[in-house]
Amino acid sequence: MSVLETTLGHYRAGDLGIILPHEHIFVDLGPIEAESYRAADRDEVIEVMLPYIQAARVAGVTALVECTPTGVGRRVDIVKAVSEAANFPAVVATGIYREPWVPAWAQAASEAELTAWMVRELTEGIEETGVRAAWIKLSAGDDGITPVEAKILRAAAEAGRQTGAVIGSHTIRGRVVRDQLDILEGAGYRADRFIWIHTQAEPDFALHLEMARRGAWLEYDAIGSDAFSDAWFVEHIQRVVEAGFGGQLLLSHDRGWYDPSKPRGGTQLPYTYLLESFLPKLRAAGVEDATIELLTVHNPWRAFAR
Repeated sequence: MSVLETTLGHYRAGDLGIILPHEHIFVDLGPIEAESYRAADRDEVIEVMLPYIQAARVAGVTALVECTPTGVGRRVDIVKAVSEAANFPAVVATGIYREPWVPAWAQAASEAELTAWMVRELTEGIEETGVRAAWIKLSAGDDGITPVEAKILRAAAEAGRQTGAVIGSHTIRGRVVRDQLDILEGAGYRADRFIWIHTQAEPDFALHLEMARRGAWLEYDAIGSDAFSDAWFVEHIQRVVEAGFGGQLLLSHDRGWYDPSKPRGGTQLPYTYLLESFLPKLRAAGVEDATIELLTVHNPWRAFAR
C-alpha cells in the first residue's frame, strides 16, 4: 500500500484529490550570505500565506508539494505551522539545491553521509519537526553537473533506492537531464522515479520526449506565468498525451510564496490559476475529463507516494 507523507501525517491512495506538484510556501531567494530565512517570523508567514492556502482549498486543491530544499531557505517548521493553521497537507522534501547554494557541510560530506542524512529525513523526520520528507529535491546547473552536484545525486539515488522516494531536479537543459539519468541509472536507481522539474524551460521538445521514453516524469510547472502562454501549455500537453506519455506528466504553477528576504515576504501569487483558468481551456481544446483527472489527481499521487 503506497502512502504519501505530509506535514499532517501520511495519507493513503484515495484520501486526496487534486495535488499541485510544484509550489512554494516559504523560500529564501535573497543573498546567500544574508540567511534571511533564519530570522523569519513564523506568525507573519502564517498571516500572509494562510489566505492563499484557503483559496486553493476552495478552488478544489487537496494538497500541494512544497519544493524548497536545503540551500534556499528550507524551514519545514514554518511550513508545518502554515499547514496546521489551514488544516491543509503540504508535501516536503529532503535534498540540496545546486552550487553555489550547496552548504559547506554538504560540500565536505561523503556520499554515504549524505545518503544517511536523506534516509533519516525520509524515514524519521526533518530536524525537530516530526515531519517526514516524502521526496528528494535537487538541482543542476545549466552548463552541466559539477562534481559536488554529482556526489549529491549519487547519494540521492541510494537514498531513493532504500526508501522508494522519488527524486525531482530543477534542471533547465534537457542535455543535463540526460547526464543526470545516466548517473542515476549507473548508481542503480530507476529513471521512472525521477522528475524533470521545469521541463517547459527546455525549448527542444524532442528532448522532452527523449526523457519520457527513458521513463522520467515531465513537469510543466509554470502554468499562469508570463514566460509561457496558456496556448503553449495546451499544445504541449496535447502533444505529450498524443505521444503516449500522459501518465508521466505533472502540471503546476511554481507559485506562492513568502520570501523572508523581502518585507512581509514580497509579492505572492495564488495557487488557483490551474483550476480556475487553465483547466477550462484544456477542456475546451478537447482534452477529456479522464485525462485531466490523470494529470491532476493520479499522476501526482503516483509520483510522490511511496
